[in-house]
Amino acid sequence: MKFSEFKKNIDSGVRTSLDTEITSEKTKNLEVILSILNSINRSLILDDVLELVLKNAIRLTSSERGFIVLKTSLGKLEFKLGLDSNGKELPESLFQISNSVVEDVFYNGQSRFIEGAQSDVSLESSKSILRLDLQTILCSPLITDGNKIGVIYVDSKYLHKIKEKETTNTFEILAGQAAAAIRNAQLYQNQLSANSALQEANTQLIQAERKALKAGIDSEIGQSLQGLVHLALLENESLLRLLEKLKKDSEDAGISRDNILYDRLKLKSKVAIDSIRSIQKYAQVLMETAVMNLNKDSGDLNRTIQSVIKYISPIKKYQFATFKTQLNNLPLCSYDSEQMQHLLVHLFTNSVNAKKDVTINIQSLSDDKSVKIIVEDNGPGLPEEIKTDLFISYTPRKNSYGLFLCKSIMDRHNGDIKLLDSSIGTKIEISIPIS
Repeated sequence: MKFSEFKKNIDSGVRTSLDTEITSEKTKNLEVILSILNSINRSLILDDVLELVLKNAIRLTSSERGFIVLKTSLGKLEFKLGLDSNGKELPESLFQISNSVVEDVFYNGQSRFIEGAQSDVSLESSKSILRLDLQTILCSPLITDGNKIGVIYVDSKYLHKIKEKETTNTFEILAGQAAAAIRNAQLYQNQLSANSALQEANTQLIQAERKALKAGIDSEIGQSLQGLVHLALLENESLLRLLEKLKKDSEDAGISRDNILYDRLKLKSKVAIDSIRSIQKYAQVLMETAVMNLNKDSGDLNRTIQSVIKYISPIKKYQFATFKTQLNNLPLCSYDSEQMQHLLVHLFTNSVNAKKDVTINIQSLSDDKSVKIIVEDNGPGLPEEIKTDLFISYTPRKNSYGLFLCKSIMDRHNGDIKLLDSSIGTKIEISIPIS
């Protein structure tokens, strides 16, 4: 019986020969149900809801123990909770109930109420009932919105009369309302798990991006310093040679010059040269530490692509972007999944920065030598003036840090990244060697 039907019968004042007595009993049961529902609907924590439901089911039916089994994602029944009449949790090892009853109730979607189970000839085949010396059994499916999510079961070793129009109806009502509460708690738990997984993925991607960004900036600074230091060394060494030549020419010409002045200038030049060489060593260290260690492993690039799209799609920044994939079967290749994730996130971010409602097409393919990923968008495309040094210069644009970061990742993989011709938007190809 549904809760709404139960309440309607009371509100409509249905009368029988035992009019007053039955209505009074139903009213009492209704108050019990309302009290129970009030308690189980206070929480969205699945474990708390299961415990409240089972405790009240045992108390309502005066049973000795009870169990809740729920359907898994694979459609199988799984033990979730067992309690005795004192509210003490029962281990799964004590979950010895009549599987035939539980499975019959779940798969047929009909409650079963059994009294005098030991003498019921129709249950002779159920060895567990005989072995456990069970006398009274109540079992109802947990159904919400037409979907069966599990079973609630209580039993006792002593015989007590089951009142069909009282206890059984109330137990069914409890099962129906409990199913809705349990389902809400499951949805809430799934949402929390999804948010937690998304947050963890975002954190990992942000850390990877920062790590790659720092490495790229260090590398860029190191390279710039190396170039400046090289020029400064050439100039100072040229100045030192010029001073020595001037001093020699003056001596040969018999011109009287202050040698102390020459010596001071030479000393200053040597000090400057030594300082520049120290800067050169610092620049070299920056370049060396900028090289991130590769944690390469044999993996499936298609799976990496799908995981990145899965985790960034719910993020607000990408809410208007559309991802389309054409992923072909790929051979396994050796790559650092964390760095490859960062590279893809960077490419996707560039596309979204250029056009909020961008459509991004990702294609994977392979040949005998390499695995390739082609990322193409329908954005405004790249200005002609930056295409020539797209992968080699540090040029911040719209919170981006330049594709030289992506280039450095591909260099570490002995791979390649290049800009392809496209009639609209930007089209970039990434390739990683198979061996």
